[in-house]
Amino acid sequence: METIRLDNLSIGYSARRNSKVVATGISASLSSQCMTCLIGPNGVGKSTLLRTLSAFLPPLSGRVFIHEHDLSMLSAKQLARLVGVVLTARPEVQNMSVEDMVGMGRSPYTGFWGSLSAADRTIVADSMQLVGISGLSGRMIQTLSDGERQKVMIAKALAQQTPVIFLDEPTAFLDYPSKVEMMQTLHRLSRTADKTVFLSTHDLELALQIADVVWLMERGGRLSIGTPRELADSGVLSAFLEQPGIVFDRERLSVQVVGMGA
Repeated sequence: METIRLDNLSIGYSARRNSKVVATGISASLSSQCMTCLIGPNGVGKSTLLRTLSAFLPPLSGRVFIHEHDLSMLSAKQLARLVGVVLTARPEVQNMSVEDMVGMGRSPYTGFWGSLSAADRTIVADSMQLVGISGLSGRMIQTLSDGERQKVMIAKALAQQTPVIFLDEPTAFLDYPSKVEMMQTLHRLSRTADKTVFLSTHDLELALQIADVVWLMERGGRLSIGTPRELADSGVLSAFLEQPGIVFDRERLSVQVVGMGA
């Protein structure tokens, strides 16, 4: 089911004297029970698009609809009940337990300083269990590994009970096994928790192996959308990836380095 619709969206940064346009004419949609990965070269505007969809940046033109509600018309409280956001930056907190951090995801319902009810605590516990961090509930945030912290922030987003979760480079700073586990966890949550999961990533091969849908964003604002297989068969991925020394294997959805002599 469609949860988000982008209608002729233009994104960028607005200033008093001029605006920097990053991409224009974006029309697309995101669906529930689906993990969509946003890929593309550095500087193309992936983070700008995510920040616009999260209402951190206003669109230069066009509109974004969430459950048919115009994003620009939603209050901060309404938005917090619709969209959970997990950013790349490590949480800079000290002496806060994992359970308390995840519990902050309930603030759209309790207020920032509101105390958690028994029902809220059940939601927090369920969120930690879904991500597999129940055993970390009493640990302090500063004692966790990068992978554990990312799971905590995802659990916090789950505790918001939003239908949509946006993530900016959730596998950054992780070793390869942790990257795989993170992507698999997000894909599983899109199904079991009925979420629309949309994330940017530079882990191209993992995205192609695990994502349901891929958005390939290229310079000039061009956006190609499809399943990994559809984008491979159409030649879009080969055109994007293949450079001297790099070959894209359409069948295996993998990248190979060639021409490396002994």
